[in-house]
Amino acid sequence: MTETVFDVVILGGGPAGYTAAIRAGQIGLKVALVDKSAKLGGTCLHWGCIPTKALLFNAELWEHIRHADKFGITSLGTPALDWDTVLKRKDEVVAKHTKGLDFLMKKNKVTVMQGTGRLTGGAKSGIHSVEVEAEAGSKATVYAKNVILATGSVARTIFDLQPDDTILTNMEILSIPAVPKSMIVIGAGAVGVEFASIFKSFGTDVTILEFLPRAVPVEDEEISKELARLFKKRGIDVNTGAKVEKIEKTKAGVKVSYTDANGNAQTKEAEKVLVAVGRAPRTEGLGLEKTKIKLDRGFIAVNEAQQTVEPGIYAIGDIVAGLPQLAHVGAMSGIVAVSKIAGRAFKPVRKNRIPGCTYSEPQIGSVGLTEAQAKEAGHTVKVGKFPFAGNSKATIINNHDGFVKIVADAKYGELLGVHIIGPQATEIISEAVVAMESEATIDELMFAIHAHPTLAEAMLDAYAAVEGMAVNA
Repeated sequence: MTETVFDVVILGGGPAGYTAAIRAGQIGLKVALVDKSAKLGGTCLHWGCIPTKALLFNAELWEHIRHADKFGITSLGTPALDWDTVLKRKDEVVAKHTKGLDFLMKKNKVTVMQGTGRLTGGAKSGIHSVEVEAEAGSKATVYAKNVILATGSVARTIFDLQPDDTILTNMEILSIPAVPKSMIVIGAGAVGVEFASIFKSFGTDVTILEFLPRAVPVEDEEISKELARLFKKRGIDVNTGAKVEKIEKTKAGVKVSYTDANGNAQTKEAEKVLVAVGRAPRTEGLGLEKTKIKLDRGFIAVNEAQQTVEPGIYAIGDIVAGLPQLAHVGAMSGIVAVSKIAGRAFKPVRKNRIPGCTYSEPQIGSVGLTEAQAKEAGHTVKVGKFPFAGNSKATIINNHDGFVKIVADAKYGELLGVHIIGPQATEIISEAVVAMESEATIDELMFAIHAHPTLAEAMLDAYAAVEGMAVNA
């Protein structure tokens, strides 16, 4: 192995790393992928995106079954939830795609190495050396012309708490043996509201505590307001402006002490608590101190080609400063890095072209600037809103809460942002990404024919609403 010089060695086998490896193999580069786990896929495949969304689909089916009589489906008896089978199906989904990754590595001639990779310094005569330590302790040195760092992130905790069977992160919650009767969720970002939605569907009494003034705080303010309204309608207790002061274990589970938005001391008890306060970059132990790379709160700065200040070393995914910690961002940043290494044309990752998706019920999909951000940037803004209550397909599927909100530049009709809350928002938002990448204007989008009846048709009405001409409102 020491005699082989790879075109690129990638440290980390999550969505950022494995996507970069596949693209490198497709281009014809000699590539090695190093990951400490025996199974590729990273947090997203094993503890994040995929298993979580599998549970969300189960929750959606469960809600449909519980209300089947509304659709004329009767005599089902009393439905019962088999939690063991729910978890088994979740694991089967993960296993299927893990095998798929193994196949793709072989198909694209990627050399996969299990172990922890560390940089040994800058390049010598244009060649980097990477130390790979196996779990058993044995070490090997791998050589490459370029190195891509794709080591991902880990769940943050508070008060130095260690996760267990009562105090949960996104990892532990995916394998709890039974649906809890009650749960406190600390944090109302995407992870927090998704798990709140899942377990509320399965009958858990859910309380959310969010330190910031509103839920899903990165979203447009009207989206946050609507989510809070619909969550409360579902019976989820949403508390914003809540500062958690202490988490204590009890015989029955856990007690959380917090200060509410009015400054009053409060306590809440539950069987479980989920800590969903964000993720920290996994950059310790990479040997960065032996390079020119300096960390900013654990993150690595890069240029538009994902290059660090150390020649020949790139960083992608969750460890990159200023980029949202999303699987699809990591994957695209990997494609950018590999394209640069191969001398091919590429488009840099642009923050205002990244779709954000929250798969709760209701779903949220957004891209671009919020209304407040657009105004802060100096745009004269025109806004169009269209409620799903006016969309025929939403009525057909009995899911007509929420709306589409378009933020446009008043002078040129430029599409500045699209914000959706409601049915299939995470699917529909892709239309907005393509429209913005194509620099389509409101005048053009108003004449883009959308099939009827579809949920996506709400986009057409929302574009027209910018000019006050939504047909179905």
